[in-house]
Amino acid sequence: MENNNVFGKSTGKSGPVELNDRNFQSFVNSPKLSVIDMWAAWCAPCRYISPVIDELSGEYSDVANFGKVNVDENPVTSRNLRIESIPTIMFFKNGKVVDMSIGVVPKEFLIQKIKDLA
Repeated sequence: MENNNVFGKSTGKSGPVELNDRNFQSFVNSPKLSVIDMWAAWCAPCRYISPVIDELSGEYSDVANFGKVNVDENPVTSRNLRIESIPTIMFFKNGKVVDMSIGVVPKEFLIQKIKDLA
C-alpha cells in the first residue's frame, strides 16, 4: 500500500543506522534530513528516548535518515560535535547541524522538528 502523505508512516527502513567514527560524516552529508541520537548504554534517559527514535525512524524514513552514535564507543565524533550531555538529538542537512535537542523530549516535539526541518 502506497502512502502519499509526506509526513506519514513508511515501511522503508527497519530502524536507525548504528553510526561510528568512520561512517558518521558520510551519513550526515546527505541533503536529506539526518536525525542522530547521541547516547550511551549507562544513560537512563537515553534508554527512555531510544524507542521513540526507533518509532520515528519507521514513521518518517521517507523524509529523514535516522542514526545512533554511542558516545562512549565513538569519542572522535562525540568530541568533534562537543557532546557534553546525553541524550542529544542532532539534526543535520548537507553535513551541517541545523538544530539539536538535549535531554528527553516528547515524541510530538521531535515530530514537529522533523516536519519543520525536512
